Amino acid sequence: MRFTDFLRSTVLISAAAASALAAATVAGATGSGDDVVVPVAAGWWVAAALIGIWLGRRAEASPPIASLLASARMQPSLPEMNPTRIVLNRLWPLLVSTIGAGALAFVLPQVPAVATGFAIIWALAWRRQASAVTAIEERDGARFYVQRTSPLTPIRLVRTPGFRSNLFELNGASGRRRRARL
Repeated sequence: MRFTDFLRSTVLISAAAASALAAATVAGATGSGDDVVVPVAAGWWVAAALIGIWLGRRAEASPPIASLLASARMQPSLPEMNPTRIVLNRLWPLLVSTIGAGALAFVLPQVPAVATGFAIIWALAWRRQASAVTAIEERDGARFYVQRTSPLTPIRLVRTPGFRSNLFELNGASGRRRRARL
């Protein structure tokens, strides 16, 4: 699975988890008759959205992503492709926390309310990382793929040859200075 696709999937799945947990919070608070949980939760969700927007404001790759890209090993061929397995291996903590918090919605609606805020932060903080990795791939002429690993080991990437973009040369930013003619 391409790393950019994995990053996009992570953002979309985090946003879906936030939506599901928000719905569970509202249903749990309505079922328990607690009128305070939903307004307080809505305030937390707005604060979480602002935090996520603030954390994801930069267009360049975050330091953890940059070090992950730098540590990618070179491989001349494509790695084994199984996107479903890779997403489940890497995002299982999100799945477990979403199911666990959602299960507590009718007993303690505050738990999915708090978990919703963290899913919102995660989705908004990582929303530009796929574009940053795509820019690096186009600049370097490489493609990054998520390597199949155990769910308990850190993520590893494989770097394969790709097509280098000549966009920089077309725009006159080739690194060579041109002399002005008089």
